[in-house]
Amino acid sequence: MIEVNGEHIPWKEGMTIQDVLETCRYTYPMVIIKVNGKIIKRAQYETYKVKDGDVVQVIHLMSGG
Repeated sequence: MIEVNGEHIPWKEGMTIQDVLETCRYTYPMVIIKVNGKIIKRAQYETYKVKDGDVVQVIHLMSGG
């Protein structure tokens, strides 16, 4: 299991940040991802492997004026 924004979801071997976003149906393009408190760069979303037990935060950015 991994925790994503306080919700527990099943973990799979080889799971990436991109897999987490798709599993949780996050489609908003402006997000910051933290894994165990460490910011993950957007360029790493398809390659960064999430480990069993990790805590993932998906933070939606807002803009406006």
